[in-house]
Amino acid sequence: MWREAAGLIGAAGCACLARSEYEKRHFSVEAATIVSDKIARDRTFVFLSDLHNNEFGSGNQKLVEAIHGLNPDAVLCGGDMMVSKKGSRDIQVPLRLFGQLAARYPVFYGNGNHENRMTWRRDIYGNLYEEYRDALRKMGVSYLEDRTVPLGEDILITGVDLDGDFYRKALYQKPPDMERGYLEKKLGTAGEYGDGFRILLAHSPLYFDAYADWGADLTLSGHFHGGTIRIPGLGGVMTPQYQFFLPWCAGDFERNGKRMIVSRGLGTHSINIRLNNRPQLAVIYLKKKQRVFEKAGNL
Repeated sequence: MWREAAGLIGAAGCACLARSEYEKRHFSVEAATIVSDKIARDRTFVFLSDLHNNEFGSGNQKLVEAIHGLNPDAVLCGGDMMVSKKGSRDIQVPLRLFGQLAARYPVFYGNGNHENRMTWRRDIYGNLYEEYRDALRKMGVSYLEDRTVPLGEDILITGVDLDGDFYRKALYQKPPDMERGYLEKKLGTAGEYGDGFRILLAHSPLYFDAYADWGADLTLSGHFHGGTIRIPGLGGVMTPQYQFFLPWCAGDFERNGKRMIVSRGLGTHSINIRLNNRPQLAVIYLKKKQRVFEKAGNL
């Protein structure tokens, strides 16, 4: 009996691994719609996060073609497009990708912990961060290091570089709360940039309350890779910070009229598994809120 049971477990494990390999190579395109009276005209954005040097076809051609098919007004990036761990120095995959995208669309790039790790560990990476950032800037990418830039007259896009403690592994020590005023110290007050629709690229979704309180109308995050394995009704099993069944692993969240979209990301690294958790190309449709006038009759 135990041999039959072991055989069934082994077969199930092989099936799961085969399914995981399939999922890692086949992304899904998923859309969210946001309506706001701050928007002057409708726009389409694509949001990329957590590629981690993954490629969908040679030179990421399948991903690029999918983006071209959506014809976005801009491409937004939430960081972790490469792997900077155990001394990995490969930055060519994201550079090839953004070289294709920046030639056609405005691109706005916010850092993740893997970009920032290159500055935290200069003993390993030297000036690799500046090499990467400057290469993207030469392509025309708006690289947002604690910086806000406008898109048209009605949209403001901000990227925040979170400190390393916010990415602390919960298995060893719980990540800290975000102290009041932290974002103002990093970014200034949201109101000083104007009254436009504010998009915040903040890699970790753990601090949605702080992002919303700061003034972000829409926060775009990633980092948690959808929880690695997703179980219907329970969500993602484990984040890269070793949090289990965390509600913020992926999805569309709302707080007092503020929204946060958390991408499942496009790649993996240390935990090289995806199950019921296909990579995600996120599409955001921003819609201008239409004013409704009641017919008053004859005057």
